[in-house]
Amino acid sequence: MVGYLNLILRLTIWFLLTANFSLQNIFIGIIVAFLLPGLDKTPVVLRDWLRVLGEILVAIPQAYFEAFEIMLRPHNEEDVTMERVKPQRTPGLIFLDIFLITFTPKTIVLKYHKDGWYEVHWVRRRNNR
Repeated sequence: MVGYLNLILRLTIWFLLTANFSLQNIFIGIIVAFLLPGLDKTPVVLRDWLRVLGEILVAIPQAYFEAFEIMLRPHNEEDVTMERVKPQRTPGLIFLDIFLITFTPKTIVLKYHKDGWYEVHWVRRRNNR
C-alpha cells in the first residue's frame, strides 16, 4: 500500500513539472516513476504518510497567514538553525518534510545533511523592548 504512495508522489511531481496530461506523458511519467531508484529500500508506515499529508493541509492556511504578516509587519532578523530529521524517514517522507518547511514564507531548507539534519533559514520579527 505504502509503495503506491511513493509512486503517486513521484507521478505528482512529474505532472507538476511537465504540466501535461496527455497519454504519452502519463506513460512516460509511469516509466520514470518506476525507473527512479529507491522505491523498496526502507519500510514505510502509512501513519507517517497520513501525518505528513495532514501537516501539509494545516500548513496551507499558515502560509497565507505568514505571508500577510510579513507584508504588514517587517521581519528584520534572520536565523539559521539545524533541525533533526524524524527517525526512520524514507526519501519520499524526507522530501515531503522539506516541502512542508519550505512551503511557509518564513522558513526554507538550505541543505539536507545525510547524517539526519536539515539546515533551516528562518525570517523572524525583531522583538522591540
